Amino acid sequence: MTTNLRPDLAVIYDQIAPNSRVLDIGCGEGTLLAALRQDKAVDARGLEINPVKVATAMGKGLSVVQGDADTDLADYPAGGFDYAVLSQTLQTTDHPDRIVESLLRIGARAFVSFPNFAHWRVRLNLLTGGRMPVTRLIPERWYNTPNIHHVTIADFEDLIAERGWQVEGRWFLSGDATTGHMMGNLLAEHAVFLLRG
Repeated sequence: MTTNLRPDLAVIYDQIAPNSRVLDIGCGEGTLLAALRQDKAVDARGLEINPVKVATAMGKGLSVVQGDADTDLADYPAGGFDYAVLSQTLQTTDHPDRIVESLLRIGARAFVSFPNFAHWRVRLNLLTGGRMPVTRLIPERWYNTPNIHHVTIADFEDLIAERGWQVEGRWFLSGDATTGHMMGNLLAEHAVFLLRG
């Protein structure tokens, strides 16, 4: 099942223990939730802002509600889940730091994945073209992108240190392959962090 998952979701899938309780915030059409429920008997729940994606996920028999991560996470009880997941959504939220704090309140552990805006192609496109780059992972133009925070791996690691969050795992990905941590901020297209509060 993991071969059908986006690379960051495959990393998260591999790390989640069977029979866990998982809340996927910004779950889209529920691809990760469906895989976890089918293969690992996970109690999988989702929160998604897009009503069409909510309907698609519900059509798969998934427990997904429509909601906004910026305003609705306060409704979830502390410690209600083993894992809270935020994949490729952090950069679209109004207050990413508050969102991660909410993840760590709701889940014993939190997965956060995001596109790395410091990837060398992004830097090169901006340097040589003078325009905001359009890449495989950042496909929208500047005027229609949902990405309102252009976070880099170095930025996120600064936030982790500032808030005192514990890092239990980190994966830096370029396509389907992992890259080393040493040059991750330059070479990784996207990153996955496993955090504990």
